[in-house]
Amino acid sequence: MKRKRKKQEPRIAGSRRYLAAFLTLVVSLLLSVQVKAQCAAINTAFTPGEEMTFNLYYNWKFIWIKAGTATLTIKGLTYRNQPAYEMALLSDTNKRVDMFFRMRDTITSIFTEQIEPLYYRKGALEGKRYTVDEAWFNYENGETIVEQKRLYKNGEMVTTNSRDTLCVYDMLSALASARSFDTSDIHDGQTIIIPMVTGKKIVNQILVYNGMKNTKADNGHTYRCQVFTFSEVNQQTGQNEPVLRFYITDDQNHLPIRLDMYLNIGSAKAYMKSVEGQRYPLTSLVE
Repeated sequence: MKRKRKKQEPRIAGSRRYLAAFLTLVVSLLLSVQVKAQCAAINTAFTPGEEMTFNLYYNWKFIWIKAGTATLTIKGLTYRNQPAYEMALLSDTNKRVDMFFRMRDTITSIFTEQIEPLYYRKGALEGKRYTVDEAWFNYENGETIVEQKRLYKNGEMVTTNSRDTLCVYDMLSALASARSFDTSDIHDGQTIIIPMVTGKKIVNQILVYNGMKNTKADNGHTYRCQVFTFSEVNQQTGQNEPVLRFYITDDQNHLPIRLDMYLNIGSAKAYMKSVEGQRYPLTSLVE
C-alpha cells in the first residue's frame, strides 16, 4: 500500500495543487512591474457570472487518462460592508483516480471591486491529508498587512503576521488583477516576481513570458494564446526549474485555456472545456 500511494501521490497532489496556482500565478505573470500597496486596480476583464470548466489529464505509463474536473467561477457579494467579488476554484478527482488518491480542493478569494485582496481560503483534502489555509488582508500607510493561518487535520495550527510595501496576492486575486493589465509591452523572456501567500508565509513566485502559440481547448476550438512559465528555485542547485506552463487567450478576457504541469514523476495537463458569462467576445478564437 505504501509503495502504491507513493507512486500515485506526486501525480495527483502535485498537479491539483498547481492547477490552482496556474489559474492565478500563471496569469499573475501579466504584471509587467511590481506594484506598491495600495493594490487598487481597474477591472477591465470580467464581470460576475463568469464560469469556466476544465478537464484534467494525467500521464500514466505513456497513456493519457482523464483524472478529474475543475470549475472556476466569479460572483458578486458584500464583504466588510462593501461591494466585492468572490472567485472560487473547485476541483476533484474522478472515481477511477479516487481508488489511488482522493482529491477535493476548494479555493476561495474575496477582493474589492478595485481587486484589492481581502480574504483567502484553501481547503485541501489530498489522500489522508487535510489542511485549511486562510489569509486576511488589510492596508495601512501604503503597506499590505497579512495575517495567515494553517490548520492541520490533527488540530495543530500555525499563524503568521507579515507586512510588505509591495502588493501581496493569493492565487486567485493575482489572476483577477493580472487579467486587467495591458500585456502589449511584455516581451519574450521577461521575468516577473510576485509576492504570494501560502498559508504559512509569503513567497516570491517567478513567472516568465514565452511568446504566442495557437492552442486547442477541450471544447473543440483553437485560440491564439499568450504562453507563460511558472518556475521555482531548486534549493539544491539554486537554479530556476519549470513547474507549470500555461496558455491564456490573447484578447481582453485573458482566459486560461491550457495548463502543462511538470511533476516529480510524470506529467499532467488541464484543458478548458467550457466558458460562459465572459465579459467580451472571444476575439482570440482561431477556428
